[in-house]
Amino acid sequence: MTHSHDEDPACEAAHGHPPQGRDERRLVAVFASPVAECLLRFGAELGFTPVLFEPDPARGLAGVRAERRAGGFLDGADVVLTDHHRPEIGPVLRELLKTSARWIGIMGSARHTGPHVKALAELGVPEEEIARVRRPIGLNIGSQTPPEIALATLAGLIADRNGRPGGFTF
Repeated sequence: MTHSHDEDPACEAAHGHPPQGRDERRLVAVFASPVAECLLRFGAELGFTPVLFEPDPARGLAGVRAERRAGGFLDGADVVLTDHHRPEIGPVLRELLKTSARWIGIMGSARHTGPHVKALAELGVPEEEIARVRRPIGLNIGSQTPPEIALATLAGLIADRNGRPGGFTF
């Protein structure tokens, strides 16, 4: 039996023919962590160009080259800070906010104010710049493990890439 239907890009993608001409996106995971590892691996499968930005030369991910200083790789990138406990989040975020990164988010619970807010304020970063940092990140699916957090984050970024609302509301 042969089916006939109008050409549907989603149907074509399901049959192994993804749409051509999509915006290429760069995904920058900041700080080597289990979530960063999943973000970069899954992100590559989902059409993102993955980059690890780890300013600490003593840290990294096996088999992944790390950028050590902010640079052109951040232009237009989707940037995710994967560890909100690192003492250098203030200075790192301040540098990220000076770039032309398209989207900047930091992991953390919506139940309390993120430590990045105080860290940036203490560095003299204006409130409107601090507000550019998205938190929480990812779709509200109750993520608890690094792969789930990466999946939720990437789903939100894909929704954004495709002009869809996603589901970032918590």
